[in-house]
Amino acid sequence: MIGTSGLLLSMLSGRSETAAYSGERTSAVDRVFTSKTALIRTSDRNVGVRKAMDLLGINPVKGRQVLLKPNFNTADAYPGSTHNDTLVNLIRQLKEMGAKTITVGERSGPSATAKVMKEKGISEICREHTARLVNFEDLPADQWIRIRPEKSHWNDGFDVAKPVLDAECVVTTCCLKTHGYGGVFTMSLKLSVGMVHKRNMTELHSSFRSMRKMIAEINQVYSPSLILLDAIEAFVDGGPMEGKRKRADVIVAGTDRIAIDAVGCAILKDLGSNDAIMGRKIFEQEQIARAVELGLGVGRPEDIEIATGDDASRKYADKLKEILAQG
Repeated sequence: MIGTSGLLLSMLSGRSETAAYSGERTSAVDRVFTSKTALIRTSDRNVGVRKAMDLLGINPVKGRQVLLKPNFNTADAYPGSTHNDTLVNLIRQLKEMGAKTITVGERSGPSATAKVMKEKGISEICREHTARLVNFEDLPADQWIRIRPEKSHWNDGFDVAKPVLDAECVVTTCCLKTHGYGGVFTMSLKLSVGMVHKRNMTELHSSFRSMRKMIAEINQVYSPSLILLDAIEAFVDGGPMEGKRKRADVIVAGTDRIAIDAVGCAILKDLGSNDAIMGRKIFEQEQIARAVELGLGVGRPEDIEIATGDDASRKYADKLKEILAQG
């Protein structure tokens, strides 16, 4: 994957407030590579976060300034939003891995970001664990960059928080849930919507036919160094704020948004989800299919390697591989 700063340099058109991206990536279907994801069967977030990072066997955060993007769309109880224990354990793990600094950054919606962070106690968590906190919604105008992908379903591009584009290293943590308002599901690809200005949401939410593709297209502006999917519980219907809950007791980690979301969809299929999930093959889901076209990750289920470290996790990974292979 191209690093965030390298990708930004390839996108900038020379004006500080405007960027353009040609969309001329090599599609993942034309490339052959394996994406490693780590899967831990556990209900213990401390164990899950630590073991997942160990299994990945990489350390892209050492000595780097890390932007940590959670899922604080609202302050609704997990999996409506990132569990505070997940956030705390991830901050601790990133510090142990040698991150130079950690900044938690988010733009909520429809709730005001400041209100969400206050209700969840995020300022206190960041103070206690020596992490910085950035409310994207409070950023001044010059801290939003208009991105205009040439091959896009957006009418005139979208505005991205500059801290995302400037970050040396982006780490994201997402929940496992269906999305009852057109997204179908919300995991690592959908998480990127919280990096975009609130004014762009009217176009996104009114573009029902193109919404899933537009979500994928936002992801062209950065490449995450690490992704953590907290799937201890899931919304299998409804969402993103409230929904029908089922337990999966799984933590998944990786660097490939397509692989993470594909594994997440396989978990939803295993749990038994709604028609939008159960009635369509995973790589035919529009978020995933468009991300594949843009070359954002793997292009086939067989290119996803699921690493495990114990029998229970291995058995569940084998089950998920069968679901992925069947679509």
